[in-house]
Amino acid sequence: MAAVSEARVRGLVLGSALGDAAGVVRGRWPAEGPLRIGVSTQLAAFTIEGAIRASMRLSHKGICHAPTTVWHAYCRWAFLQGIEPERISERWTGGGGGRWPDGWLAQVPALGERRGSAPATVAALTALTPGTLTKPVSDSRGAHALTRSLPLGLLWLLSGPTCAAAIRETAALTHGAPDAQDTVLGAAGLVSHCLTEDDPFRAWTTSGPGRDHPVDALVRSLPMPHSASPDTVLDLLKAPGGVPDPGQLAWTAPDATASAALLGALFVVSRFPGRDTVGAALRFAAGAPDGESVASTAGALLGAAHGVDALPVELLSRLELAWVLDTLARDLLQEHVDSPGGGEYVPARDPHWWNRYPGW
Repeated sequence: MAAVSEARVRGLVLGSALGDAAGVVRGRWPAEGPLRIGVSTQLAAFTIEGAIRASMRLSHKGICHAPTTVWHAYCRWAFLQGIEPERISERWTGGGGGRWPDGWLAQVPALGERRGSAPATVAALTALTPGTLTKPVSDSRGAHALTRSLPLGLLWLLSGPTCAAAIRETAALTHGAPDAQDTVLGAAGLVSHCLTEDDPFRAWTTSGPGRDHPVDALVRSLPMPHSASPDTVLDLLKAPGGVPDPGQLAWTAPDATASAALLGALFVVSRFPGRDTVGAALRFAAGAPDGESVASTAGALLGAAHGVDALPVELLSRLELAWVLDTLARDLLQEHVDSPGGGEYVPARDPHWWNRYPGW
């Protein structure tokens, strides 16, 4: 199992949320008061919780289909949002009552507030029908498939390709377009790379054309904007002395698709690769046509690469749900490295872990 820095995992989660908050205000930070998150961060929080509960179920029951457990997490989000609450509650309680939604995350009031639209996700939840790879529920290519799944890059790092199918299936729960699913899977590998490499973006942008750099391969696998060639896009991303040009960002990430969000984020980190320019990177990213998704993705990559201490303190200290998200980040790593909740044959070191993350 790969060694993982807790600071980088925290940076991944909090950087994504801070980018989302930057996108909400288009990079124009208010002078005071909390920095509100958007729907991408709400969904990412439940993705993390679902991943932890899937691990708990596997440890205690010996069997688990992780995407179904994450779907259950999204149903808890939908219930808090007032989306078909009676039908969703009956689906998971069997009409027998009982405390549902359970787990600690469902007690966070801000997760029940409307923070923007997520049409493909809401449509699937309203129908109570999760999509699969063979039976998609939509043809959506939207960016929420990506932004809510960025924390799953940690699982790619810890488990390698064995979790690839689960990550793709998690995207397919609501987004049926294969290129959106490919983007989510590619981003998981990229996040894993960022969590382990030193200064990964400078290393990438200075790599020559003859080198088979993994980020180059990822870019070549994505749909290109404006029918451009992958070489054209890579030349733009890796241009020596490239400047943060808003027009080039808009060209690279012209819409609200998952692939555009990832390409836009790569443009951002190519112009702001260092740990001392994260705040400027997020402000710039927020100016993209779909600034929330580009900034959220860029924040995740920069946070994973440089750790939580690289995030601007004056912004992070004002970030809504920072404690909640930091706790989720720590718990995601702890669950997959230390298993504090124990298992079928292993006693729990934390007697309260099951109540926090029930694995039924």
